[in-house]
Amino acid sequence: MSDNRLTPHLHAADEPEVVRTPAVHYVSISGSGAPGTDEFYRKKASVAEIARILDEGGSEPVVEIQYWYPAGSTPVEIADFYSVNPIPSLQYRVLALVPATTTADDLAAARARAASPSETDEVELFALPEQDVVQVMHHGPFADEFGTLARLGEFAQGLGLHRNGPHHELHLDGFTRETPQRTLRTILRDPVA
Repeated sequence: MSDNRLTPHLHAADEPEVVRTPAVHYVSISGSGAPGTDEFYRKKASVAEIARILDEGGSEPVVEIQYWYPAGSTPVEIADFYSVNPIPSLQYRVLALVPATTTADDLAAARARAASPSETDEVELFALPEQDVVQVMHHGPFADEFGTLARLGEFAQGLGLHRNGPHHELHLDGFTRETPQRTLRTILRDPVA
């Protein structure tokens, strides 16, 4: 499918492409519902804080999010991911990279030091294997992702590829509810088969 060369995890071209991504390790918190809620932003901040602690003050973590719909939902492909099922039914996993050597004890200690996780948050280590994906860099507001996903879906369809796992967004620029979105960069990535 891809040319078997691994692409850097936090890189995507402005035009749709099929690549193989490397195995990565994360701290994660799962959730459900529409993105943009207070709960969503709280979980996003919690993951980033724990990742900073685990990285011992390294650079600001890139927050990533996987999205999927619950079992029994209407099946969706790449282009129509956000337009078939009700957005409030989304399931998601908020992610930030951590060293592959991070242990459950390391995570427990970081969570204890962090100020933001709720007692009910299921904070866990999560890993993704090497995988073939289609991806593209989206520039600008999240509301404009529909057009970018349409391009990505058309590209995948032209290659006979179908989404094979959660939709993945890598938010290269930190953002809050108040952040102007016109300069944001978001990698839109879908595992394919």
